[in-house]
Amino acid sequence: MNILLWHVHGSWTTAFVQGPHTYLVPVTPDRGPDGLGRARTFSWPASVREVTPEELRETPVDLVILQRPHEPELAERWLGGRRPGRDVPAVYLEHNAPDGDVPSTRHPFVDRDDLTLVHVTHFNRLFWDCGSTRTEVIEHGIVDPGHRYTGRLARAAVVVNEPLRRGRHTGTDLLPALADAVPLDVFGMRTDGLAARLGLPEDRCRGADLPQSELHTAMAERRLYVHPVRWTSLGLSLLEAMHLGMPVVALAATEAVEAVPPGAGTLSTRPEVLARAARNYLEDPGAAAADGARARQAALERYGLKRFLDDWECVMTEARS
Repeated sequence: MNILLWHVHGSWTTAFVQGPHTYLVPVTPDRGPDGLGRARTFSWPASVREVTPEELRETPVDLVILQRPHEPELAERWLGGRRPGRDVPAVYLEHNAPDGDVPSTRHPFVDRDDLTLVHVTHFNRLFWDCGSTRTEVIEHGIVDPGHRYTGRLARAAVVVNEPLRRGRHTGTDLLPALADAVPLDVFGMRTDGLAARLGLPEDRCRGADLPQSELHTAMAERRLYVHPVRWTSLGLSLLEAMHLGMPVVALAATEAVEAVPPGAGTLSTRPEVLARAARNYLEDPGAAAADGARARQAALERYGLKRFLDDWECVMTEARS
């Protein structure tokens, strides 16, 4: 199939484009939000093709993967009047947990009969009100980076994009107390200045935006992974850390309680419990490595790439029938 999708979520798309299709990714001269084109920090296969809006008018498209509320109108315009869900089969992929009027949040594509709405977690489907729209859950899949854990650095890794803007959603306000317990290295987009904004010494909380391959190497050198997220969808960085063989210390919120089984780390709604668990891992490298190995096994079993691609193949086939 020729599948049209926008480059919205680099980590998720990296897994999705490992399938057997041709993936058409719009590109614009400014490479803005509607035209990012191919990823520059993720490894994507040659089957991912950049297409301009002008080229899309004449390009055969078998399926559209929509990911943002404005994309149906954008797709219709760029596809020369072909309407997603009517003239071209469409699936709407919801990456995010609902925000606002929870738990009564109405989804933008509520009560639709022209598409399937796919959630990335069961938590998201539970909390979004989608009305009569057909819904499915396809849990994340990860391109396995390998068991690379060494834990040689007595520090904790945190991966979050835009922690200052997103604030309490990503648990940014919890970082100072966690940094008092263990040294933190915070990776992700727009983390510069994080330590200063939180009133921490630079060596307590450092930021870095790295290509995915370098990020995985850096994460695996840290003793543990900390996931202080309060309210967002299941972070792919958490699943990547587990694949790497890292033990996890995470808030028991949203889908994390499903993703991290007993023996793979510590889950709690009490930040002081998380701080104590992080210190214990720093002081006991053997326990950290053992829990990390269990985390990796659990992640491989539940969030493997083959299952993810097979699930998507079923949904896409049904959408075209």
